[in-house]
Amino acid sequence: MLKDITLGQYFPGRSVVHRLDPRTKLILTLVYIVALFTAVGYLSYGLMVAVLICVILLSQIRLKTILKSMKPLIIIIIFTFVLNMFFTGGTRVLVSFWIIRITLEGVTMAAKMIIRLVMLIIGTFQLTYTTSPIALTDGLEKLMNPLKKIRVPVHELAMMMSIALRFIPTLIEETDKIICAQKARGADFESGNLIRRAKAMLPILVPLFISAFRRADELAVAMESRCYHGGEGRTRMKQLRMKGGDVAALLMGAVVLAAVIVLSVFGL
Repeated sequence: MLKDITLGQYFPGRSVVHRLDPRTKLILTLVYIVALFTAVGYLSYGLMVAVLICVILLSQIRLKTILKSMKPLIIIIIFTFVLNMFFTGGTRVLVSFWIIRITLEGVTMAAKMIIRLVMLIIGTFQLTYTTSPIALTDGLEKLMNPLKKIRVPVHELAMMMSIALRFIPTLIEETDKIICAQKARGADFESGNLIRRAKAMLPILVPLFISAFRRADELAVAMESRCYHGGEGRTRMKQLRMKGGDVAALLMGAVVLAAVIVLSVFGL
């Protein structure tokens, strides 16, 4: 299950989405999230689904990889569905038993929330799938450059976010190794009730934290030994430049956002 988590992983490629400037992809991801939470009706949701399918096809990321990344989140998705179904009021009652009351409005709202959540996860994963950590750091830093005027540590913030994303796959792999080692020593993580399973995870957390701190210390020493002093005077091997494809992508994003806003105003 842990190996199915692909957040933070980068899949090299030469697709249209891979070649876009990281700043363009960051802006379009933000536009996508705003449009997704603005959509209210079937037409606006259908438009967002069509946009997401187009992005997946253009990125050339295998559908199997995308679906595999959703497996660890099934529990969260089911919990969100149940929560919205039971706690959304309405007039058209479908099931009424004791304190349980399910309405058509609740089922509709739960279905919309599930669709929105799945689309949000898949859409944001496309950013890390098609953008290397270095390019993502440079793009974030460029976009946040105006904040330097009010003395915000832009480079440090961008570097921390990039390192955090980069270390997610590493820590997941480390956790999987620790679990396999504990199982080889007779540890049982699958039997018993929920509390017993939670207690069985404690022997995993201690070596995982030690490993994480060791990796962080090694990274700090490596950066210091290379005379790293933040973003001041730092040069880049690859300079970021907006091209025609980036401008076209941004215009398409603006058109989609405007269309979703118009459809939402009319409740479509």
